Amino acid sequence: MAKVSPKIKRLLVAEGLITLESWEAAARGDQDPIKALLGSGELSEGSLLEVMGCSAGVPPVDLRRVKPDSTAVESVSAELCRQRSFLPISKNGDVLTIAVSDPFDVLLFDDLKRLTHCHVRPLLAHSVMIAAALDEVLDGGKGKVDQLVNEAASESELEVKEEVDAETQDIEKSSDKAGEDAPAVKLANAIVLGALKLKASDIHIEPGEKNARVRYRVDGRLRLIMTPPKSILPALTSRLKILASLDIAERHKPQDGKFRIRFQGRNIDFRLSILPVVGGEKSVIRILDTGSMAMKLETMGYEPKAFQDIKTAIDSPYGMLLVTGPTGSGKSTTLYSCVQAVATPEVNVTTVEDPVEYRMDGIAQVPVNPKRGTTFAGALRSILRQDPDIVLVGEIRDRETADIAVKAALTGHLVLSTLHTNDAAATITRLVDMGIDPFMVSSSLLCVVAQRLGRKLCEQCKIKVENPVEGELRAHGFIDEDFKRGFQLFEANREGCPRCTGGYKGRFPIVETMPMTQDLRRMIVESVSNDKLKARAIEEGMLTLRRVALLNAMRGVTSIQEVLRVTLEN
Repeated sequence: MAKVSPKIKRLLVAEGLITLESWEAAARGDQDPIKALLGSGELSEGSLLEVMGCSAGVPPVDLRRVKPDSTAVESVSAELCRQRSFLPISKNGDVLTIAVSDPFDVLLFDDLKRLTHCHVRPLLAHSVMIAAALDEVLDGGKGKVDQLVNEAASESELEVKEEVDAETQDIEKSSDKAGEDAPAVKLANAIVLGALKLKASDIHIEPGEKNARVRYRVDGRLRLIMTPPKSILPALTSRLKILASLDIAERHKPQDGKFRIRFQGRNIDFRLSILPVVGGEKSVIRILDTGSMAMKLETMGYEPKAFQDIKTAIDSPYGMLLVTGPTGSGKSTTLYSCVQAVATPEVNVTTVEDPVEYRMDGIAQVPVNPKRGTTFAGALRSILRQDPDIVLVGEIRDRETADIAVKAALTGHLVLSTLHTNDAAATITRLVDMGIDPFMVSSSLLCVVAQRLGRKLCEQCKIKVENPVEGELRAHGFIDEDFKRGFQLFEANREGCPRCTGGYKGRFPIVETMPMTQDLRRMIVESVSNDKLKARAIEEGMLTLRRVALLNAMRGVTSIQEVLRVTLEN
């Protein structure tokens, strides 16, 4: 760990960013006081870089947007870069540009001038970002690999298990016990452990030209975690196949499987997809962590109107509630929350899913398995002979499934399902295009829910938007009532802080609900256009996806940039 210059302490205290007592408390032991202060929230990264940059006359640099030049990197030893916490960025003639965390370290500049015979031009960056960049450019991510492997080796609560249908078996009893200490096994465990600690929803492992690439999807966006040597990829992929009970000898066909891991006292399901690509096989792992789900409707963060519309629909004795949206928009979570809200010992709830994502006690869950002859339509027919009160259909994919679901909704069952459409009104057209009679659609539907997930701004580092342009806000969907009421907008700090990623932390639901009214039912039977249906629903009080997102921006939950990213104009 590089020693922190005393001038930084004096500067931060003089500027009032910290007290001398907080610095001394953070500097106890061998820990980095700057890192400790950032981690506790007593100091923000933006303030730190601004004060140091202005005092030293050194401009900041975002290392996530910079690709270091190989000539510069090779001009200095990797050991020195790590020891003194700096990153060579470029070398033009006799000028060496570096990123440093301490712009007052004149001894470093003198040493580099002596070693490289170059004038040193410093840029300012946080030490954590420098360390991450060094992992990538100096050894293809080996430092990150070693770190994760060491964490996995010391994690006593990580227990990998193999899932075979409904049973769970300890992986130590499987035939590959002898290879438990192999590097690929350790790396697989480390990758999974890192994803769980970052609360990632997916893991992507894919071959590159020189190295493999491991990325996590956190809060809906992919993040590059490490680039291990490509030579380990076949062994790593084989390890994942073994966990998911797949054929390790098959490398030219797509394969899908599942496995389970016990972590911190709870079981977490994983869905593995293997796809042959140029250069090898790509693995994508979906993480299904029931323990991280907010299963109560009241705690999901819906707008009051959306919550009431959904509650009214699921309290109905029969009919159909449809949740629509793209993959990864939280549809399954919403459906499971609805089931949890109505499931009681007096109610028979049965689901048919592909796959069963979250297991719930007291509910019969049927997994779709086309190889064994279990399809959505076939399973749904059998379920209706099991005297159900509520039926959850994982997804309506074809006419046959849609037809059975609609008829079930008309014959005394509450049906919950999902569909892939852009908004609530488009769901009607989608069902009619599948071949369902408009009268049947209008009679069976209770409510249509369109959903997206938006990223929350980090409360620690979000930045106030000063004097936004009213004309631009109106173009985005703001109305007169908003300006009369007043609001304060915020935007993300792109540099982020130790508690977030790029200024965002966590996600929230953006939900558009269209309950069926007499006017809407009549318009469906008359086969009016989506635009007219949507316009009428808005007249009746429907809040569109864009409107709900804007309301959250006005509350400071998210930014206008995020609103524009996840929603379309009305």
